[in-house]
Amino acid sequence: MLITARADATGGISTPENPVAPPDQGLLARSSKFNLPLGLKSSRQEAGGVRSSAPPPRFQSCEEKSSLTGTSMKTMVCVFILAISGPVVADASEAGSRSSAEVRIEAAQKVLQKQPNRYRAYNDLALALIRRARETGDNSYYQQAQVAIESSLRIQPENFEGEQAHAALLLAEHRYRPALEEAQALNHRMPDAVLIWGYMAEAEAALGDYKQAEESAQWMMNLRPGNLPAYLTGAALRQDWGDIDGALDFLSKALQQTPPLETEETTWILTRMAQLHRQAGRAGAADALLDQALKTIPDYYLSLEELAEVRLAQHRCPEAVDLMEKRNRSFPSPSSYLLAARALEHAGRAGEAATMYKEFEREARAQIALPDNANVQLILYYAEHAREPQEALRIARMETESRQDVWTLDAYAWALYANGQFAEAGQQIEKALAVGTCDAVLFYHAGEIEVASGKKVEANRYFQQSLDINPTSEVSEAARRGAIQSGNLTAAR
Repeated sequence: MLITARADATGGISTPENPVAPPDQGLLARSSKFNLPLGLKSSRQEAGGVRSSAPPPRFQSCEEKSSLTGTSMKTMVCVFILAISGPVVADASEAGSRSSAEVRIEAAQKVLQKQPNRYRAYNDLALALIRRARETGDNSYYQQAQVAIESSLRIQPENFEGEQAHAALLLAEHRYRPALEEAQALNHRMPDAVLIWGYMAEAEAALGDYKQAEESAQWMMNLRPGNLPAYLTGAALRQDWGDIDGALDFLSKALQQTPPLETEETTWILTRMAQLHRQAGRAGAADALLDQALKTIPDYYLSLEELAEVRLAQHRCPEAVDLMEKRNRSFPSPSSYLLAARALEHAGRAGEAATMYKEFEREARAQIALPDNANVQLILYYAEHAREPQEALRIARMETESRQDVWTLDAYAWALYANGQFAEAGQQIEKALAVGTCDAVLFYHAGEIEVASGKKVEANRYFQQSLDINPTSEVSEAARRGAIQSGNLTAAR
């Protein structure tokens, strides 16, 4: 049956005997100028059908849209949702210089010292630990969260909040299939739990089921219009659809709703907004947002990474090197090593860059078989930099078994291209483009694949779209050369 919008005593949504359908056009409605569908019309559980949505045309114009990528930022949405789901445990005087996650961890631990069998305190502890992992970049907090969840479920088997925390942990670790299965089971138990719909949406998008992800996200809006988790989930989807204005609008609304004490959440949203502006070629807007972010939390690692990207786009490469040296002092990741290598290379420090590339490769290879990995970056590294196309394709095929999002499909297409398998590369890049994403690198890859297939007209259109999206992207010079070689002399200007 369909879910009605009648609130129960707890503020949720009940499911009475004669329910009514949610609104036809929810807050996830996308602009018709992008040739994209509106919100949900019916429940996934019942007959009556979900409205169909045709993919955007292959050569959809991106002139009114902007580049949106950044899997590392997007996959942290569930952690942000957790940040606003826990209880507020301290005011500013109590928190001092500690983060809200640290405050919550300490509060839960104090409760457990007095009441060691209080399973809800273990749930609070687990959520705070997951959040602390994002604050610091230290994934060892996930192991501690797992122990807390196990304690909760041992004390009170099948308690909903404990199982919900476990689904959130699976998402944070990028274990999308089991996360989706657990979230679906929880959704069956409590269909009005807004956060569970968000968990399903994130997992479904990562697995390439964007239609179902949209439906889940729309239910978040329909159940509780204007809620913060729904804005964050909707922004992530709008990013993949190529609707930069829509994504930024949702992030702005989320920022307005973020409590003042939640400084890490504020900084995270500002950084994500900066990322969207930077990838749309608006480095100045990104710069201003990052300045605000780093004033909120100095040396926040995600902000430092994004500012380094901005400096590279501005050709201020020595500054990018300095920023990445600062970032990598605490819990460096394969992705941060790769960005540091790029900065060193562009700064003309080839020897140091080579060493850093090797460090990236070593760290990334150690994570190949793990759910939380840097496989997309490693695939592109082997296809382009290290010139090991067969290894790139091996990893790509393995990665597509667990993920089918835009960026995995793009990496797979690029690995096929590097191995001379142009027809299949074209099929995979079309799948990636069909989602609607406008990203300069994505369209550049599409252009090169079309060149290899002998389709100069199509290639030229893709190269031009790449330049229109972001004329200062990391592939802008290559896209400009490709456009000129395909007969577009205006690209030389």
